[in-house]
Amino acid sequence: MKTYQGSCHCGSIRFSFTSPLIDQGLRCNCSLCKRKGAIMSSFTLAPEELTIEVTGDALSTYSFGKDIAEHNFCNQCGIYTFHSTLRKPGHYRVNLGCVDDINSAQLPFEVFDGASL
Repeated sequence: MKTYQGSCHCGSIRFSFTSPLIDQGLRCNCSLCKRKGAIMSSFTLAPEELTIEVTGDALSTYSFGKDIAEHNFCNQCGIYTFHSTLRKPGHYRVNLGCVDDINSAQLPFEVFDGASL
C-alpha cells in the first residue's frame, strides 16, 4: 500500500488516499469525460478513504444527465480533480493526472462505456 497525494494546478484543492501501487487507469467515453480526456483511477474510493482539503470555496461540482455522478473541479484553475461515481454513488475516482509522481499519460488504461448509460 502507498499513500498518494494530489492537487489541482493552483493547489486550492488537495487530496490524498492510500491504495495498492497504481499501474493502470480508466478512461470513460461519456460525453463529458471524452472532452476532459482524463485518465481516472481504475478503483473507487469510499468517502472515508479520500481526504480532501479545499482553500475557500474553490471546489465546484458539475452534474448532468441523471444527476448522480458529481464531477468536481477547481473553480480557480479549472482542473477536474475527482468525481463521485454513477454506479457507486458517494464513492470517488480520482484524476490520475493530478496525482503527484504518476505520469498518467504512460499508464495502460481500460475504456469504460459511459456513453451507453
